Amino acid sequence: MANRIAIALNALADPTRRTIFERVGAGPGAVGEIAAGLPVSRPAVSQHLKVLKEAGLVTDTPDGTRRVYRLDPRGLGALRDWLDRFWGDQLSAFKDFADQQESPE
Repeated sequence: MANRIAIALNALADPTRRTIFERVGAGPGAVGEIAAGLPVSRPAVSQHLKVLKEAGLVTDTPDGTRRVYRLDPRGLGALRDWLDRFWGDQLSAFKDFADQQESPE
C-alpha cells in the first residue's frame, strides 16, 4: 500500500496533472472537455490522464468513440486513509497538549 500511495503522490506532484485531476473531480469528462482552456495539447492531457489512471486516481469508461474519465474512489480512499492517519495523530497530539495546559482560572 505504501508504494501505491507514493505513486499517487508522485502523480499529483505535477501542477498540470493536479489541475486535470481537479477538473475530473468536478465532474466526469472526455479528454477534449478536460483539455478545454488548458495551456497544453489534448495529447498531453491524455498522457497526464494515463499517469493518473496508472496511479489509481482516475478511471475511464468507453462512451462511443471517446473515453470518459472520472475519479476512482478506490484510489482516493487509499490516499485519504493514509492522510487520515496523520490527521488523527495531530488531533491526539493537540489533545495531549491541551490537557497538559493549566486552566486559566
